[in-house]
Amino acid sequence: MNETKMNATKLMGKPIKFSKIAKYIRKKVLSMSADEYRKVNYATGSFDLDFPIPDLNGKTEILTEEHREKLCAHLPARAEGYSWSLIFSTSQHGFALNSLYRKMARLESPVLIVIEDTEHNVFGALTSCALHVSDHFYGTGESLLYKFNPSFKVFHWTGENMYFIKGNMESLSIGAGDGRFGLWLDGDLNQGRSQNCSTYGNEPLAQQEDFVIKTLECWAFV
Repeated sequence: MNETKMNATKLMGKPIKFSKIAKYIRKKVLSMSADEYRKVNYATGSFDLDFPIPDLNGKTEILTEEHREKLCAHLPARAEGYSWSLIFSTSQHGFALNSLYRKMARLESPVLIVIEDTEHNVFGALTSCALHVSDHFYGTGESLLYKFNPSFKVFHWTGENMYFIKGNMESLSIGAGDGRFGLWLDGDLNQGRSQNCSTYGNEPLAQQEDFVIKTLECWAFV
């Protein structure tokens, strides 16, 4: 019997059922960082095991299991192992940036922004903290941009500047430099723009720099 199962069977000083052992093991695995999980697989030769995909609290109109699996590998350590909770969606809460800010007023978590445009491109950003109105850029280098079409790509902080996030009631910007924005959304969450920017060294996230939002979702890790 391996160490994890031995610890599980001794939990609370009395025998427990196999279903409880399974839940205990799942909890232990989900508490690992992605790097720790890969080290365990390397040591045991279990390269065919996938990192568990956390549950969703809320209904998504965009994310597939494949989307979630790929994004999981790029979450900051403090977001790993948590369920993904739907904080805001345009379908439920309307197309308004001020509504998005209100939904995050007391949130303490990184935020995953997922966008599907009218051309069926899926892309977005992971921000290091909740979104709010600010006169200055805020956030940390944990923030990133990503895209799925035509293939999955992630764009991490380049270190060139610290223009991570800035928002007011008229627009939200994630990544900037030389008058260009990695991801820019208008106050009605209708029109958007994605350009090469020095913060992330990214490609445009959509097929065209200017795009129209079909659906936008924001997920927190709580």
